[in-house]
Amino acid sequence: MVETIEGWRCIGCGKVDAPAPCIGICQDRRVELVLAHDYAELAWRVEQLEAALALIARVTPKPDQLDASWAALQQRARTLLGEHGS
Repeated sequence: MVETIEGWRCIGCGKVDAPAPCIGICQDRRVELVLAHDYAELAWRVEQLEAALALIARVTPKPDQLDASWAALQQRARTLLGEHGS
């Protein structure tokens, strides 16, 4: 699980502020933040790609179904990659 913090972001300049009670030892450091929506979208994509890889790694098609299985895996990969066509 990823830790998140609640804060405020300016819709004009993009400034981010996440106030918290100071205990007297604060030191500001530069950090890189990711919007939770963007992170969730990427996490979902990784989950889908891992599921597709798991099929490749763990499923052995019957010999007479190799071509159909390969075509199905290719189609799933194209869908995940956002490609269309054959």
